[in-house]
Amino acid sequence: MSGEDISKRKKRGLIKLIFLLVFFAIAVFITISLITWSRTGSSWLTDLFIPRPTEISVDEFNFDIGRSRAFADLNSSIAGVGTLGLKVLDADGRETLRDPFRMSQPAIKSSEGRGIAFDIGGTTVRVFDRNRIISSIETEGTVVSASINKNGWFCVVTQEGGASRGIVTVYNSSGIGVLRASKGTGFVLAAHLSHDNKNLAILNYTDTGSRISFYYGIDTDKDPDYTFDFTSGLIIDIMYLINGNILAITTDSTFLVDTSGSGRMLYTYPDNRLGGFAHDNDFIALHLYDFGVGHQGRLVTLNTDGTMLGEIAVEREIISMSAADSFLAVLKSDGVVFYNSLLEEFPASRESLSSAGASRVLAISSKTALATSDNSAVVIRVSAE
Repeated sequence: MSGEDISKRKKRGLIKLIFLLVFFAIAVFITISLITWSRTGSSWLTDLFIPRPTEISVDEFNFDIGRSRAFADLNSSIAGVGTLGLKVLDADGRETLRDPFRMSQPAIKSSEGRGIAFDIGGTTVRVFDRNRIISSIETEGTVVSASINKNGWFCVVTQEGGASRGIVTVYNSSGIGVLRASKGTGFVLAAHLSHDNKNLAILNYTDTGSRISFYYGIDTDKDPDYTFDFTSGLIIDIMYLINGNILAITTDSTFLVDTSGSGRMLYTYPDNRLGGFAHDNDFIALHLYDFGVGHQGRLVTLNTDGTMLGEIAVEREIISMSAADSFLAVLKSDGVVFYNSLLEEFPASRESLSSAGASRVLAISSKTALATSDNSAVVIRVSAE
């Protein structure tokens, strides 16, 4: 055998040795990585082949505002109101506004970064954004309800006794009263102003059922331009949609009333009991109980034209739900669950979403919710990395 052949054999042997050493090193590294993953739950190697789970962060916010607390979203800031006043925290939990005052039954509504806090059965009303109080009002009668539209115009419903059962006062975005409507028949439950500030809808109860009175041009010195009577049940709430139609939620149906006064049924549920509802610009969510024992029922989502988007069976108690930014946050007895408008759940695992003792949930923005009780307020953020 020549010297050249011996040299080639040595080179081939060296290459095989190097290959075996590299293979052994890789095998050892993989083994160590898998052991590490089994202990910690992650490694860069497994992330190459196994999708990373959805990351969940839970932060506790401090709202020292007394009892009977209620909350609202101010475009990612959170406003809370209680028996001791009002407080606003930004997305990181830093205080941006505080206004101490007394209330007995605090309530709050919000739209496009502005909020309205009011004392049901009292006389206190505050309109605010994340940094300042815009209007501070003490009403003559007791407050029944209030609402605010996306332009900051707001309505306050009061009961002032005498022959009149309800007074509706509309204020512009500066807090200046622009009209006052008196409804002498039927108890006024709610009033809403359209998003263009031009039309007013008033919901009141009569001896025969529910009535929505519509005023065009918010001119209430005249009779309503038209009324819509609903005699087959009670309307629980009404709200203006972006297109100017009114969405009405009743005890056994949802329907639309368009700008001409014509009603169109969206969905009926005569064989179910309404457990709760939530509304976003894109969809309506209904929690429907079966008539029977336990918490069995359904969650249903509808487009605002009545098209069904999703439906799932429910067997556990639903304590509260809220919609925002095309998603639905549902507080069940075992924690908070997030759904999209098609009722597809995310994340798949709920092990980090425990919110024991929470009584309400507020959807804040995409994949963010606030779970609250009388003693805690927990922000839950879900983000897929």
